[in-house]
Amino acid sequence: MSKRPIVTLTTDFGLNDHFVGVVKGAILNVAPDAEIVDICHSVQAFDILDGALALAQAYSYFPSRTVHVVVVDPGVGSARRPIVASSDHYSFVAPDNGVLSLMYAREERLKVRQITSEHYFLQPLSNTFHGRDIFAPSAGWLAKGVDAEKFGPEITDFVRFNAPRPKAVDATTMKGIVLKVDRFGNLITNFAPQDIPALFQTPTPPFKIVVGKREVGSLRTNYAEGSPGEVFAILGSMGYLEISANRGSAAQLVGSGKGTEVSVVMEGAAAAGNGQ
Repeated sequence: MSKRPIVTLTTDFGLNDHFVGVVKGAILNVAPDAEIVDICHSVQAFDILDGALALAQAYSYFPSRTVHVVVVDPGVGSARRPIVASSDHYSFVAPDNGVLSLMYAREERLKVRQITSEHYFLQPLSNTFHGRDIFAPSAGWLAKGVDAEKFGPEITDFVRFNAPRPKAVDATTMKGIVLKVDRFGNLITNFAPQDIPALFQTPTPPFKIVVGKREVGSLRTNYAEGSPGEVFAILGSMGYLEISANRGSAAQLVGSGKGTEVSVVMEGAAAAGNGQ
């Protein structure tokens, strides 16, 4: 027996309205055998980077041939293009606004096509709900086995951006930012281990992390190692340095949030990696 096709959804729709349910219905109307998986519907409204982060953390854990739908679309109804991107293992349906950028950076072989074949769309076509009328049915047809070539011409000028990267201030200091705050209050920075290899040496040399007006001077390997009320650093599952608290919200304890500047100071050791 053949496996059911999988379609995932990543949106900023939330769960208080009908939007998610209608998108699922539009997919199932085309591909009734599809298995629909919710990755996240709590992407910060209109936040393309937050949507790109959510997708990048999840898409590669799915079986080959999964169709990933990403709808974070502040330009809906404008001249921005609907696209389908195809890698060796996955298809992605999204607006051409950069929401696939972090995936683009991870996939070596990729083709991106503008969706112009309107016979795949729902009619009448709304100017405000392309998630229902364009992206959902397109994903359904992809899940049914329609080749991406059928949807429109290949393009090379698709929108992409580079995620914010830490920068060296001097030989001992790197500056970055908080990319997001998760539901537990962890401050997820844009520091990856290769950006600050000295921090992950054994034993860890003296360091301090400055987040807003708060200094953090301890690195833990898991959340439970932290003392009650202690704010500490940890390498989280997203592969980034996090500022966290054991059973508490580091965001509240530190008084910081998304976009807050973060400095890592390796006292007496070179901070930057990869020649930065």
